[in-house]
Amino acid sequence: MKSNVVEGESQPKLSIRIKKTLLSLLFVVTGFVSYAQVEPKAPVPDGTQGEVFREKEADSLEVKKKYEHFNEFENSLTTLRFGGGFLYEFATYSQDDVSKDQVELSPVFKVRDARVTASGKLKTKREITWKVGVMHDGNQKTWYMRETGVMVKFPEISGHIFVGRTKEGYSLSKVKVGYSTWFLERAMAIDIIPILGDGIKYLGFLPKQRINWNIGAYTDWLSEGQSFSKYQWQFASRVAYLPIYTDATKPMMHIGVNYRYGKVKNGELQVRSKPEADPAPYFIDTGKFSVYSSNHVGGEFYYRNGPFLFGSEVNAHMMNSSETGNPIFYGGEAFMAYTINAQTRPYFASTGIFGFVKVKKSVFDGGYGAFEFTLRYSSLDLDDGTLTGGKFWRVTPNVNWYLSDNIRLYFTYGYGVLDRYNQEGVTNFFQSRILFML
Repeated sequence: MKSNVVEGESQPKLSIRIKKTLLSLLFVVTGFVSYAQVEPKAPVPDGTQGEVFREKEADSLEVKKKYEHFNEFENSLTTLRFGGGFLYEFATYSQDDVSKDQVELSPVFKVRDARVTASGKLKTKREITWKVGVMHDGNQKTWYMRETGVMVKFPEISGHIFVGRTKEGYSLSKVKVGYSTWFLERAMAIDIIPILGDGIKYLGFLPKQRINWNIGAYTDWLSEGQSFSKYQWQFASRVAYLPIYTDATKPMMHIGVNYRYGKVKNGELQVRSKPEADPAPYFIDTGKFSVYSSNHVGGEFYYRNGPFLFGSEVNAHMMNSSETGNPIFYGGEAFMAYTINAQTRPYFASTGIFGFVKVKKSVFDGGYGAFEFTLRYSSLDLDDGTLTGGKFWRVTPNVNWYLSDNIRLYFTYGYGVLDRYNQEGVTNFFQSRILFML
């Protein structure tokens, strides 16, 4: 009988070689399988503000139970999810004598925000999602449309196109949905940017290069008369590079830049900001002045590793106003946040925005919920050219208690200094809020 053993090679040596070969193949195969298991599935954006749809990954009863919720439905045309939210807050203050001369403050309870939303994903070959939002503004005492429109995925251009009413796309902090913020209010330096725009926005992401962007153009033909409509038309853009990124919850670093140009409506603008306390009056205010257009440039830096998050944004707002000396207003923020008993706050690379904190075990399931501890420094200077709108800076420690994914309590202290009318006044802020969302 002819032996299968190569002449001159012993059976044990051949056996060892075969074992090594099999182990090598096993390593390659398991390595490939492991890679496939951790390869993140691209989330389906629910609008441009950082929300995403939950995707059913199987037809098993277990998965259906996991994803079925009383506010989610579907038919042969589209999925449908109802949502909403409610914010109620309190603010009181302690002022020194100079601050009392500068601004009058009193304790306030108020409804900050109430909104209803509906969104869905069409049952089409090309990914198409839609969204409708209506909000009651506690300051304006009126209802108006929030993000409302249609988003279409275009793999051909590595992104999505949104048409309708949406956030302009300037500043990560400004774009992300307000109910997912780590502070009561966004930093005052971006109050100059209108909250919404009516137009078209292109959002893109290149996974290999780890670059995301959004570019939008907007007009006032639908928003004319709205409190946020200050411009006849505007262009806004943002691009970010991710030096560190693998998926939504792994360590990440985001470095971004923003540019915005706007043609001012009626040649007149008023730049002002509240002290990151919505019940309070405006602390710094240029009053109305003549201006043709404005240019805005901003920088972003965010780093998140597990429960730790650091972020910073800086901005320069340049006014094309020869009558007032073409003033430039500077401002920014830097903050740290740390969460306990929560899942990692996700970062969605396709839209370049952070999502919601998810609680590991809510108080309604016998747990303690989750806690988020934050600290921020922020400032805005509205003194330049012939304008003396004032300067304000604030330091804000804050604790957020997530009773569940849908109920949250904020406890905030702020120390602020207002430099205006040749005086520096100190205000201590004591704020709280309860948040409900669906």
